[in-house]
Amino acid sequence: MAEFHVGFVIFPQITQLAFTGPFEVLSRLGTPPPISATSLYPHSTVHILAKSLLPVTSDRGLGLIPSCTFENCPPLDLLCVPGGAGVVQALEDAETIDFIRRQGQRATYVTSVCMGAFLIGAAGLLKGRRATTHWAYVDLLPLVGARYEKARVVRDGNVFTSGGVSAGIDFAFTIVAELAGPDVAQAIQLGIEYDPSPPFDSGHPDKASKVAIELMVHRNEKAYAGIRQALERLWPVVSGFGL
Repeated sequence: MAEFHVGFVIFPQITQLAFTGPFEVLSRLGTPPPISATSLYPHSTVHILAKSLLPVTSDRGLGLIPSCTFENCPPLDLLCVPGGAGVVQALEDAETIDFIRRQGQRATYVTSVCMGAFLIGAAGLLKGRRATTHWAYVDLLPLVGARYEKARVVRDGNVFTSGGVSAGIDFAFTIVAELAGPDVAQAIQLGIEYDPSPPFDSGHPDKASKVAIELMVHRNEKAYAGIRQALERLWPVVSGFGL
């Protein structure tokens, strides 16, 4: 079995589900495959990456423990950058952006969930690419040289971006299907009983009520403004990166 190194970048005020959703799926590549899987079925080693090994607190107060620092992280086959309100501060952190750039330039897959798109974008990895992010922030994608595509998961070459928070689960299944085939992806889906049947059909602005949209736009105002300001300061740097 080939070893496949997956790395999730975490930072203070991350949205935990944007990390733990795809983590749950991709970490299951390390379990025994169905008998129909090929010999190329990869065994995943998942790394939780941060600047230090100190606990990282999510935007809802959940403590997350890194397993690896930026300094001792091995070369990654798949880099995943989740989102959250902490993206505003992470955009200003040169060490975080430099790590994402270095690992992303050599990874087989570069991926993001939600507002994590702006971190891979600030590292120069979305320039000229089609991409998506959380619906409330899609108009900021041109500030990292990306073109918005309306979809829950968008692939452009080796770059996968996904929409807000829970979309990271769908992106992870897309990757598993590519790596190990649809049978393995479906077996993992069955294993975690991922069979959504939400009580409300309001998970996208196309379906949500006006009141729900206004509430969420208001709730996102501070993070939206912070990301816009950070990207506008970074734009001369980001625009200079080649692909």
